[in-house]
Amino acid sequence: MTESMMPPSDAPILVWFRRDLRLDDNPALAEAAATGRPVLPVYVHDEDSAGAWAEGGASRWWLHHSLARLGEGLKRLGVPLLLRRGPAAEMLAETARMVGADTVVWNRRIEPWAARQEAAVAARAAGAGLVARAVGSPLLFEPDRVTSKLGTPLKVFTPFWRACLAAPPPTRPIPAPERLIPCATAPAGDALEHWRLLPKTPDWAGGLRDTWRPGEADAARRLSRFLAERLDSYAGDRDRPAVDGTSGLSPHLHFGEISPRRVFHAAFDAPPSAGHDRFLAELGWREFSAHLLMRSPDMDRAPLNTDFARMDWRSDPEGLEAWRRGRTGYPLVDAGMRQLWQTGWMHNRVRMVVASFLVKDLLLPWTDGAAWFWDTLVDADLASNSASWQWVAGCGADAAPFFRVFNPALQGEKFDSDGGYVRRWCPELARLPDRWLHQPWRAPSQALAMAGIALGRDYPRPVVDHDLARKRALDAFSRLRQ
Repeated sequence: MTESMMPPSDAPILVWFRRDLRLDDNPALAEAAATGRPVLPVYVHDEDSAGAWAEGGASRWWLHHSLARLGEGLKRLGVPLLLRRGPAAEMLAETARMVGADTVVWNRRIEPWAARQEAAVAARAAGAGLVARAVGSPLLFEPDRVTSKLGTPLKVFTPFWRACLAAPPPTRPIPAPERLIPCATAPAGDALEHWRLLPKTPDWAGGLRDTWRPGEADAARRLSRFLAERLDSYAGDRDRPAVDGTSGLSPHLHFGEISPRRVFHAAFDAPPSAGHDRFLAELGWREFSAHLLMRSPDMDRAPLNTDFARMDWRSDPEGLEAWRRGRTGYPLVDAGMRQLWQTGWMHNRVRMVVASFLVKDLLLPWTDGAAWFWDTLVDADLASNSASWQWVAGCGADAAPFFRVFNPALQGEKFDSDGGYVRRWCPELARLPDRWLHQPWRAPSQALAMAGIALGRDYPRPVVDHDLARKRALDAFSRLRQ
């Protein structure tokens, strides 16, 4: 919305914050500030609208701290952040009535439930005589700008990203407002601590606190450091889980503490390198996932390749729990799952390995894995999470073939050759020689004894035999194809 589209009045404008918890490059906030009218920022905690996709435990922890940082930033600009809890349509209409606002603006989200929420907000606002508009987008490229020559959606990543790079680039990010005009009176909102987003008994968030600093300022610092220190080597380092070679921006992007436009242009303007191209492609996969979800709103639960709806998945509660807790007996898998549990994040190479283990070695539904990741990841993005799980399971767009089954021991030897990653997250294996580290069940009894390991006591035996499990998975796939 431009200034000319605003009602000609001095009434306050509500800015509805969602997954855009930042001041920089925030189109809705910038539009409201440009009018010179009073601005009231509002965040509505509307769990009922999100339903099954309300924030999981790790995301709730991040949301608490992100909102606290956003409130501090808005306060420096001269306005408070009003917190309301309940149906967004009702809370925004009620808040507008209380302060005499005649306009509410927001930045769009792409999740199906969020689109329904926006429609409810717009309908309720229209009934109350309010102007209600979505202003900004979380996408780099709108779907109608990235199509085949026939104008159809692109279902394979490489031509999709090639079309993105050939399209007009995303507009440049806009700076944060320097000052905002507060409402003459602002209603009392909720206290953030009353939402009980943080774990109390038990407080399992110590690893998250040690690893992350939610908020816009740390997002900007991470981007600057990555571009200066890691971008050039990113193409190789991104596959080595023991190396701190990735950007760490995914949770900041998920919560909108930094905009994809800001990241894209900062990386695009960097000197060309293999790392430069690879990092931009990772932003492209995030974009591809969002476009897939917008075209297939049930992608979170239904395979894009509908043949896989007939897949003969197993039920194995004990195997699923061993996977969740990092007790499968396969060190790289267990290291990844323990990193996830402690820090709310997992290295991308390891994400692929643990996902392959769940859906192929254990032959459990990919939706079980997606649900666990949703609860434990601080970057639990619905589009990326769903698309990536479907990719590994062989049922998504441009997916890895189902018959490509990762061998977790060989993956460990290839990408964690010196064992630094496994030894960090599975310290009970720390004294085992490199030769046996990724397959301790094959280690001679003397090597295990010298390392202080009794299999089945200090570290579990494998929950499945990989070779037999691979055959079982391929047999199930063969039945599916028939």
